[in-house]
Amino acid sequence: MDPIESITPYKDTTLAMMLAAQARGWIVHSIDQKDLFLDQGRAFARRRKVTVYDDNTHWFDAEEPVDAPLSEHDIILMRKDPPFDMDFIYTTYILERAAVEGVYVSNRPNSLRDVNEKLYTAWFSEFCPPTLVTTSAKRLKAFIEHHQDAIIKPLDGMGGAGIFRLTPNDPNINIILEQATLDDSRQIMAQRYVPEIKDGDKRVLVVNGEAMPFALARVPAQGETRGNLAAGGRGVPVAITDKERRIVDAVSPYLLERGLLFVGLDVIGSYLTEINVTSPTCVRELDAHMHKENGTTTTSSNGYTPGIADIYLDALEKQL
Repeated sequence: MDPIESITPYKDTTLAMMLAAQARGWIVHSIDQKDLFLDQGRAFARRRKVTVYDDNTHWFDAEEPVDAPLSEHDIILMRKDPPFDMDFIYTTYILERAAVEGVYVSNRPNSLRDVNEKLYTAWFSEFCPPTLVTTSAKRLKAFIEHHQDAIIKPLDGMGGAGIFRLTPNDPNINIILEQATLDDSRQIMAQRYVPEIKDGDKRVLVVNGEAMPFALARVPAQGETRGNLAAGGRGVPVAITDKERRIVDAVSPYLLERGLLFVGLDVIGSYLTEINVTSPTCVRELDAHMHKENGTTTTSSNGYTPGIADIYLDALEKQL
């Protein structure tokens, strides 16, 4: 994961997973990406045993770090945030070695490499808005002129970074396309603008192939196109629709086949726009809403209230 010191605890999904694991008696360790290493083909890490708390000011205690083989673990959750760069790819190879040694790694490392969060939507284009992936600024400009309003975005980002909304009359269209494509040398994605973004970019969580009953509609801030929470969007839990269930039904068999047990589908209006497999979030917000909807006021004897993370951990336990 990203350094546990740096997370925002009240909305961090990885912390929710750690709390759920600890509540069922699992021993939990935290590993930073930089602390993974290979020695004679075996996977190791400098790890810290942690105790976690549902506390926004003191959310963990950690023991002194030690070097240990990853094969000592039963399960490893790969929850490192993008950017999806070469260091991220190297991490998947090290984790793949751990999987060879008998550790269950989720999401599956080779699938994290194969399933680009933007490009994999091409396998389900019937659910997507008109989409173009190209290095060519000329093709992108023609796409924008044809649709009159479009979103362009890099293929390796997160949190709304590098996203632009462009119309044919934008005075900066040429320079933006030149910079986004690195002068016709980098593949980027363009999608027809979907005006329903004003109602939110919905994150639909798919856990072990099943859609969670509520999605988080990330509503853009005033004067903003992007709904990403990192870009100032406001999260509003909403019941998922029949259309969103049909998308999940179409996509989930392919996710399960690839060992992708915790996935976030992004849906705007009725269109699938991204398939997030690296470190999908929104669990904390959805758990709070579902507990309220269900009238959950009591916790277990250890002070923990089960939620979406427990559905994920149940699925992982079945793999052992």
